[in-house]
Amino acid sequence: MTVDRLLVHRGTFAATSPSGDITGRRGDSPDGLFLRDARHLSRWRLTANGAEPTLLTSSDEGFVLTPAGGRDEPPAYSLFRLQAVVAGALTERIRVVSNRAEPTVVDIALEADADFADLFELRADHRRYDKSGGVRTVEEEPAGVVFRYRRGDDWASRTTVTASPAPVDATPLDAPDGGTARRLTWRFELPGHGTAELALTVTAVPQGAEEASAPPSPAAVRNQHAAEVDAFVQARPRPRTLTSWDELARACAAGLADLARLRVPATGPSGEALLVPAAGIPWFLTLFGRDSLLTSLFALPYRPELAAGTLLALAATQGTRDDDSRLEQPGRIVHEVRHGELAHFRQVPYGRYYGSVDATPLFLVLLHAYTAATGDHTLAQRLRPQARAAVDWMFGPGGLGAGDYLRYTSDAGRGGLAHQNWKDSEGAICYADGRRPEGALAVSEVQGYAYDALVRTARLARTVWDDAEEAGRLEKAAADLRDRFRQDFWMADAGFPALALDGEGRQVDALASDAGHLLWSGILDPQDARTVGRRLLQPDFFSGWGIRTLAAGQAPYHPLSYHRGSIWPHDNAVIVLGLALSGLPEEASRVAHGLVRAAALHDWRLPEVMAGYGSADHPVPVPYPHSCSPQAWAAATPLALLTALNSAPDLRG
Repeated sequence: MTVDRLLVHRGTFAATSPSGDITGRRGDSPDGLFLRDARHLSRWRLTANGAEPTLLTSSDEGFVLTPAGGRDEPPAYSLFRLQAVVAGALTERIRVVSNRAEPTVVDIALEADADFADLFELRADHRRYDKSGGVRTVEEEPAGVVFRYRRGDDWASRTTVTASPAPVDATPLDAPDGGTARRLTWRFELPGHGTAELALTVTAVPQGAEEASAPPSPAAVRNQHAAEVDAFVQARPRPRTLTSWDELARACAAGLADLARLRVPATGPSGEALLVPAAGIPWFLTLFGRDSLLTSLFALPYRPELAAGTLLALAATQGTRDDDSRLEQPGRIVHEVRHGELAHFRQVPYGRYYGSVDATPLFLVLLHAYTAATGDHTLAQRLRPQARAAVDWMFGPGGLGAGDYLRYTSDAGRGGLAHQNWKDSEGAICYADGRRPEGALAVSEVQGYAYDALVRTARLARTVWDDAEEAGRLEKAAADLRDRFRQDFWMADAGFPALALDGEGRQVDALASDAGHLLWSGILDPQDARTVGRRLLQPDFFSGWGIRTLAAGQAPYHPLSYHRGSIWPHDNAVIVLGLALSGLPEEASRVAHGLVRAAALHDWRLPEVMAGYGSADHPVPVPYPHSCSPQAWAAATPLALLTALNSAPDLRG
């Protein structure tokens, strides 16, 4: 995603133009004020004396705008505009400054509207959703306007715009559909070199949420946010003190700042309030099982509180029943949690969607890793029932029992995900000739996660839960899984593991980056791990910026495909951790240097995904056109690199 300006706090974000306006844009880069998967402000356009002012400068400190002017007739006045977002609200101040000695009249107008569009409606996939019965209304009040949306008896949202001083007028905009947009107007009569100030507040109240308290001034909010981010970034241990590589330290600091901003509210098993890492902006500012787990794993040696919050939030949303409409099963860890209208009315399956085959083993991996890293057994003791349920899911509905693997089938026919591993797009799992496998798929890296989960949970059973019998059962299951994985997945001719097994047990033979995750999980024997690690550094895989999701030269490879040739920083982070654990420090360093160079060329913020073109094709990384930024596991990637290069706390424990 590319936006001009982005403001975010505690699950609320605003995407605006460089001058602070909102146009109601859709597609890859929607703008607006967003909360709980809905757009609560779709129009926010400032004009002065009937014309759009010219932007002189735009920065984090605000904007300066003026009417048209020139050397002989410089602008009569200037507008100093400052905005900030706080949970549930946008606050703005506009200071009107006369530039002349004689009195000046400035008529300010602000066009405002709220379309309450669900995020799934705004995507560029041209889907249309039936929202019959939905009614948008607007009410004019002395201090502003209130936009409302209601659908049926159990869905109501509103957006309130208040101003001080109150607007002189609030008139409908000309619209073919007789929409709810309003133009609020003010008249400021300024003495020579005089000033006036307009204070604006937009509060968003989604269905089921309480109205946020009135925010302070934008300057106060910004100071508050800066203090929150600084406290998170500067907390000990500080990455800058753990490396002499200045560029890596800068990337770590930028990543921590993004992680601080991407924290969203969640609830624990006892109703306790939590802050957890959301996946990314704009589409994924919510709890995601896999994303939040891997982000927390990367950050664990440095900010363990993220892991604690993630584990508690996922324990609270763990599956408890069989509900095929959202793939829920007892013990299964949720894939994503949504709060929007379409999820509420089951028009998309993602209200609580359990279509992930890897979040459950990764939950167990993080639970042990947190316990080993912190030495705190309290959380593992508290979440023992959830851990046992997760293990039972793996051996039961997950498919690991009876000598099989963790498997899944496509849910795309019902509007869900085609694949349930991290490469979840249509066509991501494929043969080397481009064909797509059928049946219940067992993807390679997921079996590695399952192996690691069994080994780690056995350690918890033995050392924390005092259950030697359970520990022995899990250790045997892990050893059996490791043995049959080598037999079923290893492609002797290629010297490389298959990407997956299809429903008939046949090897899906594409050469893919998933193999690098096997080094991290420990399911490969040391010799195979080193063979795979060195293969991933060959030119068809390694672009100079990172390792491609699919090796170039194969029929399905495409450098601008989401999962068939692009470069994902988090994917590379797992691989770098695995390279370090497999005794390949030079290879780990080479990939890390490519990623850090890419970060430096993105103002130290790694994007979610980059195009697969190599550094020999173009001197800077080629952007992937639909990439989220900031994005949590990309933000945490430099921390994983720091761990790998320092041989810092072993995430296997």
